Amino acid sequence: MGKKITIDPITRIEGHLKIEVEIDKGKVTNAWSSGTMARGFEALLTGKDPRDASFVTSRFCGVCYSVHQVCSARALDAAFGAKVPWGGTLIRNLVMGAEFIYDHPLHFYQLSALDYIDIMAIANYKGKDKDLLAVKDKIIGLVKSKDTFPLTPRYEPDDFCVKDPEIVITAVKHYIDALKMHAKARNMGAIWGGRTPHYQNIVVGGVTSYPDINQVARFRTMLDEQAKFINEVYIPDVLAFGTGPLWKLAEMGVGGGHYNYLSYGAFEKDSDGKDLVFPAGVIVGLNPANIKVDPFDPKKITESVKHAWYKENKPVHPYDGEQIFNLDKKDAYSFVKAPRYDGKAMEVGPLARMIIAKNPDLIGLVKKGAKPGAVARHAARAIETRLIVDACYKWLDDLQTAMTKPGFKIHDTEHWDPPESGMGVGFFEPPRGALGHWIKIKNKKIENYQAVVPSTWNASPRCENGTRGQYEEALIGAPVPDPENPINVVRIIRSFDPCLACAIHIIDPKTNEIRKFIVE
Repeated sequence: MGKKITIDPITRIEGHLKIEVEIDKGKVTNAWSSGTMARGFEALLTGKDPRDASFVTSRFCGVCYSVHQVCSARALDAAFGAKVPWGGTLIRNLVMGAEFIYDHPLHFYQLSALDYIDIMAIANYKGKDKDLLAVKDKIIGLVKSKDTFPLTPRYEPDDFCVKDPEIVITAVKHYIDALKMHAKARNMGAIWGGRTPHYQNIVVGGVTSYPDINQVARFRTMLDEQAKFINEVYIPDVLAFGTGPLWKLAEMGVGGGHYNYLSYGAFEKDSDGKDLVFPAGVIVGLNPANIKVDPFDPKKITESVKHAWYKENKPVHPYDGEQIFNLDKKDAYSFVKAPRYDGKAMEVGPLARMIIAKNPDLIGLVKKGAKPGAVARHAARAIETRLIVDACYKWLDDLQTAMTKPGFKIHDTEHWDPPESGMGVGFFEPPRGALGHWIKIKNKKIENYQAVVPSTWNASPRCENGTRGQYEEALIGAPVPDPENPINVVRIIRSFDPCLACAIHIIDPKTNEIRKFIVE
């Protein structure tokens, strides 16, 4: 048995995640992904008016709030029998498009890029940019105080750490620029939703705020600025890193996992809803030379609690899920359940979507030698951000045209009151991957509510069959030359853009994990 180390908490992610790995001969041989907060939002909804669900579930997270609101609304649409007018769908899509535009660049620059650059190189900056000079002063101050640990490379040699001063300085400059663009992108969704976070306009049946031409013009102006940054800065940076300093990492396919991929499909291109920006599909055992995509069947989804801190139960469909805690359960190590599709662990998110879509840009990288893994996930995010930007322009045009026609509607007002009983599921594809909300209604109240979120799929523990979750499998074989500094472990985990606040919700006051190892 190799050396076992614990990284707790994983930083630069959303939520609380602990990763344990066994290392033997410089490589990870086993891994465990543990969500260390308890889940409880669904229990809060039991007995409530179903129309409350979209507003309550928005509070799952302060980062990806809108995606839960729209997914919940879609579940209510199904349960109420509501038909969302095309105008309502267009506004929902624009709100969700803004989510992608601010979320994906944020993940690359603020959460992941620091894993790959030696920011100490900026101490030699000779230019006059005020933002960079401020960063330089901060770095020099840390050096003088001998407090550079969060910024210095974790071991030498580090094949994947970029030290070229010009590349580092450019990356830091774009890091600062991305923060400014992030703030502006947040405001794009608020044009339609009234505020950010936690929009007010997304409800069962559509949306509540009629658009006007000024809103369309404001969104378009802001979209122009975002498109310029994404096309001229973000995408070139991701591709420059992926095909340059990190190409070896891409060729190795570090962080691959099970090579099973799932997408529910999302973002209607037309009023028929058949043509999607992200098509639905399933891939089991990827063969890059012949990508076979099977249809998605929601009946094949189950959740296992075999190794999660819940009452023992066989795997069940989300409609029948429950949250009854058992903190003393033998062999349990996570508050995250283990979703499976037809019994298989799946990866969800940008890489899954772009492979299922057979996106030519991503497939082109694969044909050049990039294997699905950590680097490919960053490339997939950049590629699909451009797809969303292009789609937003079309949705704006469609909305502007639809607004001028008689009978323009944004809401199905005939299906506002809750049914006596009913069931519904809402599917969506947020930035982090496949999201599903399931609701049962009885006596016009919520009888049961379940959410299976992207990081539940990716961060899951083992199931009855002993199959590792996607994080766990992706870590197998990862190079860790120095167990005292396992930077490659967090590089892989961060490539998924974890959001544990969604996968696991209310913290348990009895849980007090001891920090055994911290990687900044």
